[in-house]
Amino acid sequence: MRRYDVARAGSGLLLALTLLAGCARGPDVDASGLALRRVVIYRNGVAYFERRGLIDADQVTFRVRKEKVGDFLATLAVIEAGGSSVRSASFPVEVDDGSGEDEAPDELGPDVAPTPPPKAKGAAAGEKKRDDEHEKVKLTLDGREHDLVVGYVAETPVWRPSYRLVMGAGGAQGTAPRADAKQAHLQAWGIVQNLSGEDWKGVKLSLVAGAPLAFQATLDQAAIPPRPVVSDQGEVIASVPTSETTLATEAAPPPPPPVAPAPAAPGDDGEGYAFADEAELEMEKGGGKRRSAVATVPAAKPMPRLADREDARVGGQHAGPQLKRSAPAAAHAPPPMAMNPSPPRNMSALAAVAMEAGTTRYDIPFPVDIPDKSATMVLLLARQVPGESIFLFAPDGGVPASSSHPFRVARFTNDTKGLLERGPIAVFENGAFLGQGMVEPLPPGATTTVPFALERGLAVDTTREESAEGARIAKIEAGALEIERDWVTHTKYAVRNGGDLAARTLVKHPRLHGTRLHAPPKGTEDNVGTGSALVPVDVPRRGTAVLDVDERRLFRQQIDWLDQLADDAVQGYLKDPRADAAVAKQLGQAWDIRGKLRPAIDERDRILAEQQRLEQQSHELRQNLRAIEKNKTADELRRDLTDRLAKASARLDEITKRVIVLEMQINEQQIRFRDLTNEIKLLAPLAPVRAAP
Repeated sequence: MRRYDVARAGSGLLLALTLLAGCARGPDVDASGLALRRVVIYRNGVAYFERRGLIDADQVTFRVRKEKVGDFLATLAVIEAGGSSVRSASFPVEVDDGSGEDEAPDELGPDVAPTPPPKAKGAAAGEKKRDDEHEKVKLTLDGREHDLVVGYVAETPVWRPSYRLVMGAGGAQGTAPRADAKQAHLQAWGIVQNLSGEDWKGVKLSLVAGAPLAFQATLDQAAIPPRPVVSDQGEVIASVPTSETTLATEAAPPPPPPVAPAPAAPGDDGEGYAFADEAELEMEKGGGKRRSAVATVPAAKPMPRLADREDARVGGQHAGPQLKRSAPAAAHAPPPMAMNPSPPRNMSALAAVAMEAGTTRYDIPFPVDIPDKSATMVLLLARQVPGESIFLFAPDGGVPASSSHPFRVARFTNDTKGLLERGPIAVFENGAFLGQGMVEPLPPGATTTVPFALERGLAVDTTREESAEGARIAKIEAGALEIERDWVTHTKYAVRNGGDLAARTLVKHPRLHGTRLHAPPKGTEDNVGTGSALVPVDVPRRGTAVLDVDERRLFRQQIDWLDQLADDAVQGYLKDPRADAAVAKQLGQAWDIRGKLRPAIDERDRILAEQQRLEQQSHELRQNLRAIEKNKTADELRRDLTDRLAKASARLDEITKRVIVLEMQINEQQIRFRDLTNEIKLLAPLAPVRAAP
């Protein structure tokens, strides 16, 4: 066997031994005399652990797994319930001894295998390796009798919710359903995994539907910030300068000597600061000795006895001890969670629910046993909620058929006092399993619609139309008129029902940005946060119903006063009881003049068009007369053309006179109208009248 084969075989054996050692690694945190009494699990990968016990010693030693020492020190909270106080908590710091054991091995050639590490001899070596996986954090106490509560945060798998929804279960569990079919029975379960390395026996378990800020801490590692390096390299002349020769002259008198500064006081650097070496000298003279640095957690103030605290708790509903710290460097613990849970309604084994600081906590009312490397599922709540099974048309790219067929959905309201976290839900009805869906985070009082199956007995066709409607005064300033109009989008859903029962259907309509729903059907839910609206429509059996979703968006445009849209806008303003009286009076006067100006302009435009037509006709008649001028057989045609030309000329003379009169009237009315409109100022439009849903 070649050398690298032997090395590979040895590496495989070492890996197997390592895995076996990992299977029996022991608890992440262990302390003699302090039993685990409480676990609070969050949804962000951490949990709060609380240990309690009576200690008759002057020191408590915690064995903490290396990778968890930082979190342990960052969140360690110690409550002294009775006896003497806590002095400090110390732990070792890894220091490179220069042996090079932690350095990476040199790279070898492709045919040379690395030399396997030397094997440990005897059981003692194996025990030492297992001991190396933990660090010892020593808690020094003042005296020997102590009633301690110790809390800390450590990494833990998140707890996961799972729901059951029984449709039409109108009565309490175990009773006949009520006649009201819009009721459902909701169950919430919490799945907890224990990977802490120790069995949880008789612990008080709480599950928090929330994720407080938590991060990995490295307080167990020495942190020495880099400093600039200042080196004295001396003064070396890099090149030899060229010599110069100067002729002899009479020497000049020497300059006066400089005035020396006053000497600084002993131990002072000139700015009132004592030198560090002199300070150390004074310490040595006083018998002081320099000590190695250790991390210390300041002691907390004494608290009431453990028994008194237990009496003060309401049902044991504390996520952690209430700490009173005297120094800002004290360990951080999760905030206390005192509450008064209401008793379970349906089952005595249900968890008590409390809302605190925007989070929901489920407190299991009985002690829980969860062995290491195992999981358990606990019932959090079971209660009647408003709910029904209906249909939802919500096209989903992952389900191609959903573009023309709606989903069967379970719709229920969270009328509990707590948040329901995101999790799977199983739907049942009439003793049968209907399907599964996913519940998104559901706050108290909110309603969710969970699809669990596709319904092909209903079909939906969608069309869309757009147009501009209405006219309202938006602004009048400096004689200019600006109006508001609605850009209207009609989205029509034609729902066909091929079943024998009427179908209550919700249409999830994607809302157009910047629009408002106009006259929506009763029961419409406009969800601004999701950018959609749930619009109901009732479809008769074997029939068709058309749902028209009307969305409107305001837009503005400047328009001429004589335009028909301007007349519509002004007439609407004058009829509105909310109109400004002064502005309405000015507009009324101007509109009286407009009532005369508009017909005059229309008449002028009409006769000008007639004038243009007659001039063209006269031009053609003259051309025709010139063409038959020498034709002696066309006398009758010549007379006819001449009569027609004479009539056209006479009419043109009348039109010319009338145009002159109309132009004078129009100019006069335009001046008066312009003067009146220039005085009108309206900057704030009236709000559009919203149609009630």
